[in-house]
Amino acid sequence: MILEPQWLRWARELQALAQTGSHFATSEYDRERYQRISEIAAEIFAQQGDIDGSKIRTIFAAQSGYATPKVDVRAAVFRDRKILLVQERSDNLWTLPGGWADVNDSPSEAVEKEVSQESGFQVRTERLLAVFDRAKHPHDPPFPFHIYKMFFLCGIESGEATPSMETASVDFFALEALPPLSPSRITSGQIRFCFEAGLNGPKPAAFD
Repeated sequence: MILEPQWLRWARELQALAQTGSHFATSEYDRERYQRISEIAAEIFAQQGDIDGSKIRTIFAAQSGYATPKVDVRAAVFRDRKILLVQERSDNLWTLPGGWADVNDSPSEAVEKEVSQESGFQVRTERLLAVFDRAKHPHDPPFPFHIYKMFFLCGIESGEATPSMETASVDFFALEALPPLSPSRITSGQIRFCFEAGLNGPKPAAFD
C-alpha cells in the first residue's frame, strides 16, 4: 500500500534518475539534460509540496553517485512497560530516539549512538523489530528522498534522562498516554507496533 501522492513518487524518481544519470554520463550534453531533469523534479516539489524551490534545488545539488534509499534508525526502549520518547526542539513534538545512520556505523551502532546523544541513556541493541518504507506509512510532510526506517528493540544499560542540543525533553510514556507525535519521524501506528513487537516476545521482523 502506497500512501504518498503520485506526484511525489514521480518527482522523487525523476530526481533519482537525474542523479544516477549524471553520475554515469560521459557527455557534457547528457549532464545538462540530467541537470534539467533534476530542476524539473525540484519545481514539482516546490509547487505541489509548497516547499521553497531554492531549498529543494540546494538539497538535490548536494546529492551525487548512484541514488539509493536513505536509512533512518529508531530505538524502542522500554521501562516499566512504558516507551522512551524524546521531544524534538525543531518542532516541539515527540518521537522515538533516532535519526540518520552515519557512514561507518553498523545499524546497531547507529541506533545506540542516537539514543545516547538524544536521551542520555546508554543502551544495548537486542533485536530488529522492523524495516519500514516511509512511503507506505502516513508520515507528514512529504520527503524528497526515499527512506527505509529501521526499528530496533534496545535495553537500557546505564544513564539517565538528559535533553540535548536536538531534544528539549526525555520521558517514558504508556501507550494510552502518548504525547503529540512528530509525524515526519514517527506515527502512532508505529508506536503501537513497537509495544506489540517489543513487549510480547520475539517475533520475526516486520517489513514494508
